[in-house]
Amino acid sequence: GPAAAQEGAELAAVIGATVPTGFEQTAAEEGQEKLGSASRISRDRGKIYFEVAARSLPQVHRLRSVDNLFVVVQEFKDYQFKENKEDALKDLEDLVKKLPWTDPLKVWELNNSLKKKKTKRKKHNPQSPASREKLSDGGEEGGADQSNTNDQEDCAQTPVSVEPAGGQDSENPQGVTSRNGVEEEEENEQSDVKVEVQASSESGAKAGDGQTGEGEAKVLRFRVTCNRAGEKHSFTSNEAARDFGGAVQEHFQWKADMTNFDVEVLLNIHNNEVVVGIALTEESLHRRNITHFGPTTLRSTLAYGMLRLCDPQPTDIIVDPMCGTGAIPIEGAAEWPYCYHIAGDNNPQAVKRAANNICSLLRKSESKDSSTAQGIPLDIIQWDICNLPLRTGSVDVVVTDMPFGKRIGSKKKNWDLYPACLMEMGRICTPGTGRAVLLTQDKKCFAKALSRVGHIWRRAQTVWVNVGGLHAAVYLLRRTWERAEDRKSFW
Repeated sequence: GPAAAQEGAELAAVIGATVPTGFEQTAAEEGQEKLGSASRISRDRGKIYFEVAARSLPQVHRLRSVDNLFVVVQEFKDYQFKENKEDALKDLEDLVKKLPWTDPLKVWELNNSLKKKKTKRKKHNPQSPASREKLSDGGEEGGADQSNTNDQEDCAQTPVSVEPAGGQDSENPQGVTSRNGVEEEEENEQSDVKVEVQASSESGAKAGDGQTGEGEAKVLRFRVTCNRAGEKHSFTSNEAARDFGGAVQEHFQWKADMTNFDVEVLLNIHNNEVVVGIALTEESLHRRNITHFGPTTLRSTLAYGMLRLCDPQPTDIIVDPMCGTGAIPIEGAAEWPYCYHIAGDNNPQAVKRAANNICSLLRKSESKDSSTAQGIPLDIIQWDICNLPLRTGSVDVVVTDMPFGKRIGSKKKNWDLYPACLMEMGRICTPGTGRAVLLTQDKKCFAKALSRVGHIWRRAQTVWVNVGGLHAAVYLLRRTWERAEDRKSFW
């Protein structure tokens, strides 16, 4: 209401954002450009921090390169953990009482009032376990909504009364990496400790006893999610989440609830860095455009980073020749409407999914303002990547996520596919000014293919990214002036 808006006028907040690993700089540049706020890139990869007035929260939620947002309660650059496990956990418990919760909770309340306006029409509860889990590991798109810490060792949510499955806490600094892009990870690379649990005696026994009587204020429900990385800690993330959560509950008299919570408190521990925050997003923002998911749907945030890398100019024709469910062209059409986007795939099922996603986007843009709805500059077609029905030199930019050879295709097939793709992309791209941004995890095969077509493509930049626990690369290629071999004309 007006009071909350007034509060937001003076209130400043440090906002933390998780972003696709490797694209931290892109996210920082977008924040500077759209919010006028300088960002600090965290040493803990995949995170950036920036300070904004709380009234700017709606613009923060419209950033295209961030997955999840949280307001920072306090940050400790060099937190000294005790060697003894009990002492270290006791310190975390004691920390709760000393933290400056007031302003961050005001920011959380303001964020909630904005969210209510936005989600009035939503019928399903995004926090229900079914909707949070239906796309998780092995499903279509994968669901690491809140576990976006990269190189994370483990992640836990309180209240907990069971230990995570074995091997989750092997003291290995690299640990299990979170899913950060295409869900291409192997089935056993689970990064989340997802445990169905009851509140333990430490964190749940006193939950809201006698506080829900009539006429009394509603008792907030909460959970603590802990992400921990580093090999020098004597405790697991489960233990930290449990004890920290118990202290949060005692301090605020909130009720612990794993699935139906109002407040999610984040405890991020990366070596000696500790950040306590309160989540501002329920569901990762990377799902914003996609309603029909495929086996390897690319995150919209990663698609945005790739598109931004090729610096689209007005009137550019941008082609995604292996579009899958259409994440790249849909993101492109939404953010760069002055370009023309063409999407294609050889798989009829993928083309159908992409078409459905485009229809959803059209409906969304029409419902926003039906008087100015003009459609979106995007077409989809089924085609063969090695034989594109496009004129030689007619395309400005090619942006695509190439098959990794794991869930789609095979490494063996890539040895023939990659050079053929690069040749065909070279043919359709404008000599001298054309560029391509290509994502792949099959780096050895890509390097070999690129050496074969070095006369038409020159590598300008490489961004190392974490894609669903896989170490992948995004290559920016520039088209040389060399004429590509022309095939028989279609026209």
